[in-house]
Parts: sequence; structure tokens; C-alpha cells
Amino acid sequence: MRSDIIKKGIERAPHRALLRAVGLSDDDFDKPFIAVVNSYSEIVPGHKHLREVAEAVKQGVREAGGVPFEVNTIAICDGIAMGHDGMKYSLPSRDLIADSIELVVNAHKFDGMVLIASCDKIVPGMLMAAARLNIPAIMVTGGPMYSGCFRGRRVGVADVFEAVGAYKKGLITLEELTEIEKSACPGPGSCNGMFTANTMACLTEALGMSLPGTACIHAVDSAKLAIAKEAGKAIVRLINESLTPSKIMTYEAFENAIIVDLALGGSTNTLLHLPAIAHELGIRLDLDIFDRLSRKVPQLCTLVPNGPHTMEDLRRAGGVPALLKELEPLLHLDVMTVTGRTLKENLKGVKVLDYNIIRPLSRPVRSEGGIAVLKGSLAPEGAVLKIAGIPEHLRVFRGVAKVFDSEEEAVKAVLSDEIKEGEVVIVRYEGPKGGPGMREMLSITAAIAGMGLIEKVALVTDGRFSGATRGLCIGHVTPEAADGGPIALVRNGDEILIDIPNRKIELLVPIEELKKRRQEWKPPSKAMKGYLVRYARQVMQASKGAILTTQ
Repeated sequence: MRSDIIKKGIERAPHRALLRAVGLSDDDFDKPFIAVVNSYSEIVPGHKHLREVAEAVKQGVREAGGVPFEVNTIAICDGIAMGHDGMKYSLPSRDLIADSIELVVNAHKFDGMVLIASCDKIVPGMLMAAARLNIPAIMVTGGPMYSGCFRGRRVGVADVFEAVGAYKKGLITLEELTEIEKSACPGPGSCNGMFTANTMACLTEALGMSLPGTACIHAVDSAKLAIAKEAGKAIVRLINESLTPSKIMTYEAFENAIIVDLALGGSTNTLLHLPAIAHELGIRLDLDIFDRLSRKVPQLCTLVPNGPHTMEDLRRAGGVPALLKELEPLLHLDVMTVTGRTLKENLKGVKVLDYNIIRPLSRPVRSEGGIAVLKGSLAPEGAVLKIAGIPEHLRVFRGVAKVFDSEEEAVKAVLSDEIKEGEVVIVRYEGPKGGPGMREMLSITAAIAGMGLIEKVALVTDGRFSGATRGLCIGHVTPEAADGGPIALVRNGDEILIDIPNRKIELLVPIEELKKRRQEWKPPSKAMKGYLVRYARQVMQASKGAILTTQ
């Protein structure tokens, strides 16, 4: 066992002495040491309950003959960080999480690890660490939050963001806004729709890195503790079988995850996270792979924010296993999973329990997947949008640019009623390097929705969007403005063409004019200090997963 390095032999007597100080007995030194990596936090709703989940994991580890040690990493709530400079720290935290796990697990020579998390950057950060360390690992995602109820309809945090714009527009009263605020988030868990947190939980299961059914079990459901205990038992078996993440997260497994993402109409943030996880394994996932699969994988689900269904509904329909069963003809079925069985074996006997929630392949929501990659003169290396829920009349959009150099400027303009029908709102210098940190833009997209403009304008940015975003919102524009990409050269009144069927996004300005503008262009300087300085120097383009260079 790997942990023998710190517990076996005469020369390790000092190490054993320190381990006895934390409660180990003689028998424990013959058992595998398991890191239970917990991202518990009292400020993050998706993580508030994870102490109890970790206790269940540790119980399972002990029953299976292992020795669990709970260790911790950080967690940032995107919703609380949204709409101010705190969001600059969210995406950068992903890499810090991966680094912190690498440090503690390698320093203490654990034999395996159980990773516990719920939210947007924490789940991919933990999977990056699993891929990098390549010791037996299993993920327990913390589960969704139950929906709130406002006057007979389900609501979640996205409804509160949109209600702010509706109040500013005079469409609802302050009393109604306050009632929605108090109703939307009834308890622990990741936000109730197919936003980034729940998308990543579903894709973790599709990758084979969590036990079947994990993703859709709600945070406060007793079944979450039961499956956490099973994961604790499973890690000991994975160690005995030497089943490591590199044997599970193969290229074919990543294709399966992308297929599930497209069928769900999931968050565009997966186009940052899956390539970053794959990179740790030496696997390249470029944007063209996502677009190629999107053209042949149908969207089967209409989940919030792109439809009426929530995570409660998806679980009732059979969860991720049922969706995988329906997608079976499109999947690589021989991939290995943390069950110790192949995906094909896992799916034996699985059924879709509600075909209104998980549509059959013969009757999809739409024939293409929920995500598209656009390229053209405005985004030569690509841009990303969620096409799930976009109405037909917006699939080709031609409008004039209204340009802003920060999210704050754009939000102020929207809430001041300065944005008009037919405009393309450009928000730039919000990319990985230019932000820095590539902030999510839920505040502006929710404001646009609340102001009644969601089907009347387009939004284009080198930043990114929350999974709760809906409408014609195009992010990840690369090269980003800070690197001198064409988005840096756009001026008010320029005409822009967005053509989703042909996967095009064009800046309709003569080449000679753009050459002239480039000669005059200078990137704005931003005052930075601390971690963001290092991040801005090391981070790569969004089209490459916003991974950090090691140089």
C-alpha cells in the first residue's frame, strides 16, 4: 500500500507516534488510509450539510476495513459571489482546490480518497485532483436543493435574480420581490435546476466517478447518507482492485459525459471543466468535439432554466441512470466505472420512469444537443452558447453592438432601460486573463430577463454565464479582449450576425477598418494583487479550458 511509506518499518516509528496521537491503534497500521476530502462550508448552501455526508462516508470506510481521515478544501458559492468583484475568484478557485488536494494527499501518502462536494468549481477541481493524483478515488456529490414555492409555483435562486429586474421595471412590487427572496431557497443543496453544479454532478456520474443515482438524490434526503456510506465501502474495494481514475476517465468516458450534457441541455461551463479534467490525464478535448457531438445528440430534457422541470422531476424519472439507458445507442458502453463494472453492466434493468421528463430518442425536445460552438470573425477560436430553450426567431439574429468594458457597466445600462430591442450587448475584458477570473454573468442575464428583453436582444462576452442563464447569451469568446481578440475592436453601432444553424458569429466591419482600430487599441490596465496576479499570468484561453500553464 502507498501508505506503507509513512507507517511501516523501524524508521517510521516517529510517524506512527504522530498517527497514534490522532487515535490510531496497532490494527490500523495494516489497513488502507483513506482521505475523505470534504469541502464543507457554513456559507455555501450546497455544502452546509456535508459534515453529515462525510460521517456516512467514514462509517462505510471503517466497515469495509479502511481507516478514514477527513481533510478539507475551500468552497465558493457562485450565487453569493455573483454580480461583484467576488466572482473574479470563483473560477480561479478550481485550480487552487485541485492543488490543495494534491498537496495534502501526496504529503500524507493516502492510498485512496473519497471526494465530497456540491458546487460549480469544487466538483471539477476535485476531479482534476483525482485525475492528477491517479490513486483510487470516488466522488460523492452533495445533492440538489429542493425547490421553493411562491404562490403555487416552484422557484429557485434564478427566479430571485430575475425578480430584481422585474421590480426595477415595475412588473412586480417590493413585497412580491421579498416574498420570492424568502421562498426560493428552502434549505441545503445545490440550486434546484440544471445549473452548473447539478450539471457537473450529473456528468461526474456519467464519467463513472460516482455511484449510479448519486447526482439526483437531494441534499437532505436520507438516501444521500446511504449512498455516501456505500461510496465509503467502494473506495476500499477500488484500492484492492487497483482501479484508478485513469482507467475510468478515458476519452470514451468523456464523450459519454458530453453526450449526457447535450441531452440534458446543461451548463456551458462544462466546456471549461471537462477539458481541464481531461488535460490532467493527457487527454485533449477541444471545442470541436463538443460541437460535433451536439449535431448528432438530441436534447431529451427541458430542465430549469430552459423548461419547467427541476431536479426533483429528473430523479422521479430515474435520474442519470435512466437518461444513460435512453442514450444507450449513442454511448461507449464498455467503459469502466467506480462500481467495478462497465457502464453496460450498470444499465442492466434500468428503465425510464417518466418519458415526459426524459424524452425518448424517437421524440426528442430537439434533434440537436443543448450546446453549440460558434466561430467567425468575432470569435476565430470559438464561442459557446446554450441553445436549449432558444426560440426559433432568435436562431439567426442580426443587430447593432452596444459595448461595455465591464459587467457592472452593462448591468447599470440594462437596469436604467438603456438597452433596446435588436441590440447586441457586448461585455468584454471579462475573460480568464482580462477579468481576471472570467466572471459569470447571471446578474446581467437575469436583469435582461426581468426587464422583458430576454427574446429581444443578444448578449456576447469573453466572460462566461451561469448555468441559470437563459436567452441568446454567447460566452467564452476567444481570443479574449485582453489578448487583443476581435471583441476588443467592436464599437457601438457595429453590426453583428449570429447564425446558430450555421454556427457563425460575425463582426460585419470591413477588414481595413479593423486593421486601423487594432493600431489604435490599448488594453485597459486593472489594479490587481494577490492570487489574481498569479492567475492572470498563468491562465490560458477559455477555448483550452482556462487551465493554468506550468511555466
